[in-house]
Amino acid sequence: MKYFLVGVFCLTSSCLFAQQDPGLFTLDANYFYGTILEHNPDIAHLITDHPTGLILSFNKKTYGHKPWESRYNYPDWGASFIYQDMKNQVLGENYGVYAHYNFYFLKRNLNFRIGQGIAYTTNPYEKETNYMNGAYGSDLMSTTYLMLNYKKENVFKGLGFQAGISLIHYSNANVRAPNNSTNTFVFNIGTNYLFDYSKEPNYQPSTESKKFTENIKYNLAFRTGVNESDIIGTGQFPFYNVSFYADKRINRKSAFQIGTDMFFAQFLKELIYFYSVAYPERNVDPDTDYKRVGVFVGHELFINKLSVIAQLGYYVYYPYDFEGRVYNRIGLKRYFGDQFFGAITLKAHGAKAEAVEFGVGVRL
Repeated sequence: MKYFLVGVFCLTSSCLFAQQDPGLFTLDANYFYGTILEHNPDIAHLITDHPTGLILSFNKKTYGHKPWESRYNYPDWGASFIYQDMKNQVLGENYGVYAHYNFYFLKRNLNFRIGQGIAYTTNPYEKETNYMNGAYGSDLMSTTYLMLNYKKENVFKGLGFQAGISLIHYSNANVRAPNNSTNTFVFNIGTNYLFDYSKEPNYQPSTESKKFTENIKYNLAFRTGVNESDIIGTGQFPFYNVSFYADKRINRKSAFQIGTDMFFAQFLKELIYFYSVAYPERNVDPDTDYKRVGVFVGHELFINKLSVIAQLGYYVYYPYDFEGRVYNRIGLKRYFGDQFFGAITLKAHGAKAEAVEFGVGVRL
C-alpha cells in the first residue's frame, strides 16, 4: 500500500518541482477549526468534537514565463503540510504532506487550492486495541484537500492575509479494510509573506494562438495495485485493469475521451467465494465470473506536463453485482515526452472507493 500512496505524492510533486521558473515565492500559515461530516452513518460515533489544526505551505509564483502559466491566470504551485487533531481518541491525529496548485479569480482576490498527498494517522484500526476506528484501516492514507480563500498578498512590506473554508479528506481507497474515511469541513484564517516583494515582476501576457486542436489520439493504459473488500480480514489481493480509448483534444486545455475498460480484480473472486460459503442463503454460485468489462466517456484537463482525468463508465459485462453498474475514475497523469505517461487514479462507484490504480500508458 505504501508504494502506491507515495506514488500519488511523487507523481504530483515531480511535475511541480521540475519547473525552473525564476519567480518569487510565498510562505503561508493557516489555523483551522471545523467539523467531521457524517457522509456515512458508520462513522457517526466518531464525531464527538470539533477538529483543529494547522496548514503550512510553500508557494512558487508564476508570471507567464511559460505558456501554460498565462493560460491558467498565473497559478502558484507548491507543497503543504497539514496537522489535524481529530478531537477523538479513536481517530487520533493526522499528519499530511501534499503537492498543490493555487488558482486565482476575481482580480486575484479569490484563491482556490487543490492539494493531493499522503497522510500518516497515529491511531488506525486494530482489531484488539482500536476496533472502533472504522474510518482508517491503515496508518498511511491518500489525502486530498480543497481550499477557497479570500487572499491579499503584500499588504504591508510583503505581509498579507487570507481567510476562507477548506475540505480535508482522508482515505486509503480500500487498500485495506475498514475504509469508511473522513471528510472535515473547516474554517481557516492565516497570514502569508511574499519574499523579495520589492522585486516582483509584471505578469507576461500570453503570446499563444488561441486556436489549437489535435487529431484523434489512441491510448493504451495498464493499471494495477492491491485492495481488499469491505469485509475485514478477507485479505489484500492484486488487481489488473487494461484500458483502450480514443481522445480528441479540442483546445490547449481540454480533450474528450471514449473507450473501454477490462477489470481483473482478485479481491472480487475471493468475495464471491466467501459469500457462497459463509452466506448460502444468498445463493451465490462460487464459479461466478469475477471479471468485468465497461465502456466510458471522459475528460482530460492539461496543465503543463500534468493532466487531470475524470471518467464515467458503465459495465456492459457484469456477471456479479458489486456496487452497481456505474463506475467513475478520477486522477492525475504525468507525461514523459509526447507519448508516454504515468498515472495515479482512484476508481470508485459514486463516493464508494474500490481501488487506487497505479498505471502506465502510451498515447499515439
